[in-house]
Amino acid sequence: MLIVLKPGATEDQKRSLVATAEGGGFRVHPVPDSSRRLIVTSERRAPDPAAFIAQPGVADARRTSHGYELASREVHPGGSVVQVGGVPVGGPGFVIISGPCAVESREQTLAVARQVRAAGAHILRGGAFKPRTSPYSFQGLGEDGLKILAEAREQTGLPVITEALDVEHVEMVAEYADAIQIGSRNMHNFPLLKRAGRAHKPVMLKRGFAATLEELLMAAEYILAEGNSDVMLCERGIRAFSDFSRNTLDLSVVPAAKALTHLPIIVDPSHAAGRRDLVAPLARAAAAVGADGVMVEVQDDPDSALCDSTQALTPRLFAALVADVGRVAASVDRPLLSRQSPRA
Repeated sequence: MLIVLKPGATEDQKRSLVATAEGGGFRVHPVPDSSRRLIVTSERRAPDPAAFIAQPGVADARRTSHGYELASREVHPGGSVVQVGGVPVGGPGFVIISGPCAVESREQTLAVARQVRAAGAHILRGGAFKPRTSPYSFQGLGEDGLKILAEAREQTGLPVITEALDVEHVEMVAEYADAIQIGSRNMHNFPLLKRAGRAHKPVMLKRGFAATLEELLMAAEYILAEGNSDVMLCERGIRAFSDFSRNTLDLSVVPAAKALTHLPIIVDPSHAAGRRDLVAPLARAAAAVGADGVMVEVQDDPDSALCDSTQALTPRLFAALVADVGRVAASVDRPLLSRQSPRA
């Protein structure tokens, strides 16, 4: 339920309203960037607007039309901007996230971080924990990988985003990284979503292999409901009938999501394509349809990579992609985010 306070509502009236709601067994969530809007929820029963409309200071109380109140534009009409280590995602500038699929060594990660920084990346990605289809594939370096990513941030100035695979990893990832990624395999891992919602770091939530847009927004709601308003969505391709790419990149979900939610949305063309020759065209298309940024995998020697070698770009190809995407983004009035000088 959405409650809208009157323009002249006092803090005492607001506190009294919250106390009444919580006393009735409801949870109260403030709407980001709005001091006059509150969401009231309960897992057991729907709140009755009639019980709140007569409260002092209340201008309106009404049920919303869906189950993802905190993620919806109905409640939060403006777009949200999520700060990832000082980089605004969802603002007027288009954001480039890049780095290796997996942190394989200190030398590899630092070299790639420097190269993507020089080419124009704003945020560094890299997997310290890797969910793999085969139990015999490289699973990541764990905390040692997180330490390498933190060193790469110190050397390049790029904030870091990396994945937490389970509840136990969230605190560790939050200690080293600037943002926590929830992978597509974990989109419906509700304990993990709740724990990420209690972390004091931005969260990027990837769409599941076969998830609808509504299911993605409902998953985001789990994070938002725990008090974390810094949530970004990521479209990374869904399973379909394609026999020429790893997945099918659903670019239509970008404008559809923009109509329904205020949360920023990033596109991952690397995992969608599974082929490096398709990554750049899909990245350009993502900019054209209104995405807030792209996440692209880069390796200094892709063919020898321990994870997803066929989709990783070389630094040279990545630099060309940044230039191409920049031109497309500028043409739709979303130029690449300007960037500060690298750290000494």
